[in-house]
Amino acid sequence: MLRHLNKLRLVTLTLIFAMLVLLPFLSIYQSYRAAHAYDLLAPAEQQLYDAMEWLTEPFTDDPATDLDALKGTTWSANVFGLKLSDPLALAGQIAAGGRVYGPFLLSALIPIVLTVLLGRFFCGWICPATLLYELNGLLSRWLRALGLRSPTRHFDLRFKYGVLALGLVLSMFTGTIFFALIYPPAIIGRELYYAIALGGFGAGAIFFALTLLFDLLVSRRGFCRYLCPGGALYSLLGRYRLLRIARKVEQCNDCTKCDVVCEFGLQPMRDGFGQECNNCTACMAVCPTDALAFRFSLTDLPAQGAGHLGRTHLRHGAKSATGDN
Repeated sequence: MLRHLNKLRLVTLTLIFAMLVLLPFLSIYQSYRAAHAYDLLAPAEQQLYDAMEWLTEPFTDDPATDLDALKGTTWSANVFGLKLSDPLALAGQIAAGGRVYGPFLLSALIPIVLTVLLGRFFCGWICPATLLYELNGLLSRWLRALGLRSPTRHFDLRFKYGVLALGLVLSMFTGTIFFALIYPPAIIGRELYYAIALGGFGAGAIFFALTLLFDLLVSRRGFCRYLCPGGALYSLLGRYRLLRIARKVEQCNDCTKCDVVCEFGLQPMRDGFGQECNNCTACMAVCPTDALAFRFSLTDLPAQGAGHLGRTHLRHGAKSATGDN
């Protein structure tokens, strides 16, 4: 069952991205309903009105009011009365405003608690940029199949913590939440709204396209691993997370498939997870012997050595048996 969690994760990411696409259309439709101006709409606008009316009619009798229950993006949203904010938005607000705004703190409390318990799960299970980065990774594999070399550059993982610190300093001195300019989840929600509601993209789309090129041409998942301030904050919050992936050394055959599939360059086969792991379960999905599973612990298991089903362990076992004889 655990090997199917990665499929569930991809479905979740797709649904979240689809919701971000849908919300601007709902906002436009809500404005049309509030204006009571159907006859004044252009034919294309009337088609959008009719489509949204068909979609929302089973759920609401008063779209002009009821659709306020679903607003925002993964950066900050109102979901049926529950206000949620990205912890990075909270950090930027505190730095920019010089004080803690109580309601904003409460809106980030649920994501913070979940990150402390589950680790960097936002990056693997919710972030809308993750879906696009993984599709970008698929493109990279296709290019490799055509004989084109894939990126192999590695940088210091601590660099993103410098980006986080610099963003806080810039927010403090400018009085603006600097992270909104460079943080992919914030950019995607904003740019989708611009494209759908306003008919064009903003500068953020160019920045995000550059991150895709960086991943494709320089370093695999390079932005998430080395530059993302949100990834840095989630890694810090989830350093002592409760839910972790662990290797069952008795069932491991040292096939290295888990290491290859990990887009964050971790080494599950050597018990090398650490605070960068986002519990995406991709390693579980490819493991042929079900040697990876979740466990509750504040720390990762220390290096356990070769898998008991692998050649190294079996060879040593055979030598030990021969020596005993």
